[in-house]
Amino acid sequence: MNERRDRDAGQAFPIYITVVAGLLFLALVYFAVGQAAVNRSSAQTAADAAALAAAQDTRDQLAGEWMKNVLDPTKWEDIFRGNGHGLRSSCWRASHLAQQNDAHLLACDPDGLLSYTVEVETNKTMGKSLVPITEATRSKAQATAVIVPLCSFHPLAAESGLDELPRLSCRQDWDLDPRHLTDLPEPHDLFDVRLVDR
Repeated sequence: MNERRDRDAGQAFPIYITVVAGLLFLALVYFAVGQAAVNRSSAQTAADAAALAAAQDTRDQLAGEWMKNVLDPTKWEDIFRGNGHGLRSSCWRASHLAQQNDAHLLACDPDGLLSYTVEVETNKTMGKSLVPITEATRSKAQATAVIVPLCSFHPLAAESGLDELPRLSCRQDWDLDPRHLTDLPEPHDLFDVRLVDR
């Protein structure tokens, strides 16, 4: 009888080893999945930051263009539509922000006058794991940011003089006096910048 119990106790040990090895394997798989998720999240963060940076730079350029032409309301409509004279590409800002987030820019495309779509790739790979292909795989992500004009105005009547400017209605109203242009709207008063899903 004692001999049989010893044999039964010996049979449980291989089952125990198999269960522990299986649990260890599952833990390593979950770790690999977690690593991949963190890497993808880093890529999306870099893409979002890059798209917003490009759009904000263009917004600042448009606001500067409006400031230069504040005394010529005939140009305001074009500026609020994104048609600024001498605007330069803002993809350099997207590249800079991607680098700050440990990624690099793969593509930066203006979508019309008031939108940027960027694609980035992480500099780091997903790391070593049970799945060998992940050791060299880098995450990619895309993001789109838009510039939304916040202001409207009514063009002046033809008989209006040079000492009058239209009321600019943004989130607040701006009564502009051409003789005292001290309290002008900031870029964020004129345009909003936000991420959009595409």
